[in-house]
Amino acid sequence: MNCAAVLENMGQPWRLDKDGSTKRAMKYRRAQGEILIVTHDGRGWWDPNSEAKGDIFTLVQHLDPSLNFGHVRQVLRKFVGITPRYEPAERARKGQGADRPVAERWAGRARLRAGCPAWRYLLEQRHLPADILFAAGEQDIVRDGAYGSAWFAHRDQGRVTHVEIRGPEFKGALKGGDKALFLFRRGLIPVTRLVIAEAPIDALSIATLEGKRPESLYAATGGGMGPGTLAALEAICAGLGPRPDTIVESAADANRAGDRFAERHAEIARTASVAFRRLRPPDDLDWNDVLKQGRGA
Repeated sequence: MNCAAVLENMGQPWRLDKDGSTKRAMKYRRAQGEILIVTHDGRGWWDPNSEAKGDIFTLVQHLDPSLNFGHVRQVLRKFVGITPRYEPAERARKGQGADRPVAERWAGRARLRAGCPAWRYLLEQRHLPADILFAAGEQDIVRDGAYGSAWFAHRDQGRVTHVEIRGPEFKGALKGGDKALFLFRRGLIPVTRLVIAEAPIDALSIATLEGKRPESLYAATGGGMGPGTLAALEAICAGLGPRPDTIVESAADANRAGDRFAERHAEIARTASVAFRRLRPPDDLDWNDVLKQGRGA
């Protein structure tokens, strides 16, 4: 029996993310940002958004926690002999452009400016106002990407280490990067408030909804948090320190995955002795949804 076959056929079906998969690690997605990775030729799995992992028996219980071991065995009987419908292909051989370092590819894109395709996409489709876009361009955290897309930079000590891409018909990232944090602020006074969102567009949306908050630093993790992202968050929180006027606020999406991210954000804040608050958008929305619907923060 294969974990991938269980995902494809049990309950609300999971869909294979072919671009994010290899033969050894099949990436499956479901609604509300849920992700599971199938490994060991279908015998194992893990959840990149939590500590959950295991074999096919624990997978069934993960999908339906109400089942005991006897019930799991009954469920699995119907999967005997069933194979996954979609075999992921090996990653395509990198082209000449993909072989270039992320920082070099970033440097080759034009800076964000009024009227460029990325500006129009963010203004017209994402409802980010011109003053926010101008500030993002001045801070050189957004650049004009290909096919009307916007490129968002993660930096580590000033060096571009990862680039997220959002466009009218594309959502992804440059290959070969290492996540750190996308950072945006609107003031020069010392930071006493850290707001953590999942996507750069959400971070910019919160900054829009809140108006000018010069004490706030808006960060985006790009979803799942790797070692570079965790280290960056821990460093910022340590800098905030155990002062009564500092706070960390998690603005992760209003879904199960977002709530798990928020729990991790809270742990980081507690470790640094910084106050914590959940800045949760309405159910099933992210902060850009809130902005586009004309709601307040």
